[in-house]
Amino acid sequence: MTDQLKIALAQANPTLGNIARNIQLAKEFREEAESLGADLVVYPELFLSGYPPEDLVLKPAFQRAAQAAIDELAELTLDGGPAMLISAPLVEDGKLYNAVCLLEEGKISARRFKNKLPNYGVFDEVRVFEPGPLPGPIPFKGVRLGVMICEDMWFSEVAECLEETGAEILIVPNGSPYDHNKSDERLNYAVERVSETELPLIYVNQIGGQDELVFDGASFVLNKDRSLPVQMASWKEGLVVTDWHRNENDEWSCATTEIIDPGASLERMYQAMVLGLKDYVEKNRFPGVVLGLSGGIDSALSAAVAVDALGPDRVHCVMMPSKYTSSESLDDAAECARLLGTRLDTISIAPAVDAFDVMLKDVFDGQEPDITEENIQSRARGMALMALSNKLGSMVLTTGNKSEMSVGYATLYGDMCGGYSVLKDVYKTICFDLSEWRNTHYSPLFKGPDGAVMPHNVISKPPTAELRDNQKDEDSLPPYEILDGILSGLVEEEKSFVELVADGYDASTISRIQNLLYIAEYKRRQSPPGVKISTRNFGRDRRYPITNGFRDNR
Repeated sequence: MTDQLKIALAQANPTLGNIARNIQLAKEFREEAESLGADLVVYPELFLSGYPPEDLVLKPAFQRAAQAAIDELAELTLDGGPAMLISAPLVEDGKLYNAVCLLEEGKISARRFKNKLPNYGVFDEVRVFEPGPLPGPIPFKGVRLGVMICEDMWFSEVAECLEETGAEILIVPNGSPYDHNKSDERLNYAVERVSETELPLIYVNQIGGQDELVFDGASFVLNKDRSLPVQMASWKEGLVVTDWHRNENDEWSCATTEIIDPGASLERMYQAMVLGLKDYVEKNRFPGVVLGLSGGIDSALSAAVAVDALGPDRVHCVMMPSKYTSSESLDDAAECARLLGTRLDTISIAPAVDAFDVMLKDVFDGQEPDITEENIQSRARGMALMALSNKLGSMVLTTGNKSEMSVGYATLYGDMCGGYSVLKDVYKTICFDLSEWRNTHYSPLFKGPDGAVMPHNVISKPPTAELRDNQKDEDSLPPYEILDGILSGLVEEEKSFVELVADGYDASTISRIQNLLYIAEYKRRQSPPGVKISTRNFGRDRRYPITNGFRDNR
């Protein structure tokens, strides 16, 4: 019976569906772990397939590839190096499971299946996987390892079963996506499991972006006394070898290795946007991004995120003035591009708008100008950006925020036109906070410049779409502090009309915003994906019908 164990935590960034790359990544982490004397390497949830695989996992060819990957890595362990606790979708007796396997001595020595399948929010594992039975411990070098897969940790039943059947160390491989409340929740549930079982716990989370989800890592270890000897960094790959010792009471504990502060809330939000965009662009093999830089805060913040994610040489900014564009906006856009170090082209949309005026003149005869002419300007800009994307290969980055997307203050095939959005789940008021934060903070993970990245005037001036003379956002919408408060209540908290009135909001304003939220659903269905930041984003989290006659206004 061993009294010492070295367990490596592989906080890695797999690519969904690229099993060959994930095999290579697993090997690289194992080689590093071996050089540091590790006995076992623990990988995140569904590491070999990537997570979440959605309906791809139902494809028989994909299932066979996952099994072949496990077999290949199992054979690797004949070399006498570290064993591997690694996860993949596996078929057994005709049923598909979210599985974790212990690979050692050239074979799969044990496998366990996820018991608690999440079926809420962004998760729908019940749709594709079978729940496994309650697991028992896995023996390894005389130590009984209690393996819980992600959601299994959020309930007491699995941990209690493992404790009752003799587990000595709990290990939790995870694919836990970021939202702004998640880090505290994870730690709280881990503390509950440790308190209930009186066993130490290892939590290994993946890193990286997958479509709208972004995984922040932040892997950690809790000892039996709920102390935190290991807290890995957020937002970057890494490997930490933890040292475990059995004491005279036959209990295991981990020596302190490293404690890294996960950062404050605004930093985590900004880092999530950076990593989400970076991986979306790179895993889909785009050469870079192109975006409209208007001189306003949303496009400036989007450009800053893009530069920090990809570097200034992969970000192409375009100012597309109309007759309503102010000299202030032109100057602010130019200064923003200068601070970021990006290319800035100016392409006037006036010829396109004039052409539409001529083209539609007879049909519009006798009609007063209205939002139609405003939308034509937005769509001319969208067409110009898509032309640049087609010709030069860069993906169009849209710049709309959650406040606008909530109430339909966005133009289909205009400013909604593009491949990805970093502000899709960020309310306007938070955009101001994030811009102030980035102007005064920097991270070694960023590829952009240190120091201010946008002029103060971009942050301080009243927001405007500049689609008509003297236009301001608050001509059509309540002040953003009020709008965002109502929207947060309606979207994230599902508050009733009565509850929002009790919170102090004007009843007629609540009714109007609720109606705008519902009738804009058809637009959101056609919007590009964007980084999930909140507890309830539009898309995977919040799935409302387009045709919807319900109004809670009394």
